[in-house]
Amino acid sequence: MIPIPKKIVTDEAMRPVAVLIDYQDWQRIEQILNAYQSDEQTSVDLNRYAGSINLSQEPLEYQHQSRDEWS
Repeated sequence: MIPIPKKIVTDEAMRPVAVLIDYQDWQRIEQILNAYQSDEQTSVDLNRYAGSINLSQEPLEYQHQSRDEWS
């Protein structure tokens, strides 16, 4: 985590209502968020993995069998 100096503004009941940070720190945060959002938006074509494994049992049957072993 990046250490960012900040000031927390509170109301009369001492509840936090705002956070003050330097503008340069805000710009750095926005750059990080924009980079994260760009990475998140790239989609992966899952169709290329279709048929890459062969199952010996139906997945739902396997799930029921595994859960029955727990009880």
